[in-house]
Amino acid sequence: METGNQTVSSGDGQTLAPLCTVQCCGLLNRTLAVMFMVSLAFAIVVGNVVTITVFMQTRHSQTPQGYLKVSLAIADMMVGVLVVPFSIYTEISLMVTSAPPLWYQGVSQASLKGVSHPWQPCMLIGPVFAGCTFVSISTIFLMTVERCVAILRPLHKDTLVTRRRTLFLILVSWAGSFLLAMAPLMLSNSFTLEYNECSRMCNYAPLLIGFQLPPDANILLLFPAFDFTLLGGTLAVNILSFTSIRRYSRKRKLLSEGGFGADTGAGGCPHRPSFSDIKAAKTIGILTFAFTASFSPIAVFVLGNVVGYIWCNFSFFAFWILTGNSCCNVIIYSVRDQRFRKGLTLLFQRDKSQPHSEKS
Repeated sequence: METGNQTVSSGDGQTLAPLCTVQCCGLLNRTLAVMFMVSLAFAIVVGNVVTITVFMQTRHSQTPQGYLKVSLAIADMMVGVLVVPFSIYTEISLMVTSAPPLWYQGVSQASLKGVSHPWQPCMLIGPVFAGCTFVSISTIFLMTVERCVAILRPLHKDTLVTRRRTLFLILVSWAGSFLLAMAPLMLSNSFTLEYNECSRMCNYAPLLIGFQLPPDANILLLFPAFDFTLLGGTLAVNILSFTSIRRYSRKRKLLSEGGFGADTGAGGCPHRPSFSDIKAAKTIGILTFAFTASFSPIAVFVLGNVVGYIWCNFSFFAFWILTGNSCCNVIIYSVRDQRFRKGLTLLFQRDKSQPHSEKS
């Protein structure tokens, strides 16, 4: 494997097409990529800082749902603070310098000759990106379960879903997610982390043995298996919640039409969830759909990579679609959550009133 133009040789000695061509990694392409990355990093950081600020200044932040939303925003913000800026730095370095960094593309030619290999920054950035991705999906799963309890057991919600239990589950989610992110390095010696010129990100890369994938390359399938397992569980819980919501809605409709007698209890549905619980459940359903849509391309890429396919252009779109999901939550909250919009309005009104108070 040559580092310069990413030429890869097959096992029978034939040379495959370069992974990164002039059209893919030329000056214009890198410039557009950097502009896109800078805009995305700004949107992720600002959006999630606003989200955290709004939730922290309202009573809503002192609830289990508020803790979960703050945890999700912190995971997304870490992507905008660490992962995307590192890609920006690397791309700018490749544009302004003729020689790539010593750590670029993993094991350098110097290390192959026996020279000590420099520390690879991707050993930090790669697990952070993977860990934050796992934190996001596990947090969405916990949010879905919390809303399901609020809908199915509204009278027992405060007893079953406490702040202490929620904080404990958040800590377990973060610890488990980052342990899983390090699993390929801890369970095998056949993987490293390197900056990939196709995806423009730090990726797990198998150490080729005679230009062949290592026998334990399928360890990387742990990532999509974990995510799709939690996404499947989230979908099942959402279906259960929405089925209950539909049943309550049907009862209310029959009640308004006089379909229930006086002996059916107050409102014909004595333990019905509140309107805010129903609205929050629908919002979390949208969050689940958005994450599933953004994660599916990278799952396809990982599966193809394990099988042996090399998709350069597709890898860029797959990784950056998933990264772009980190700025989607604030948009969904702004559209769906009335209390979030109210807190957002109060936040900007406070910022405007401070200069006036200083002048007076």
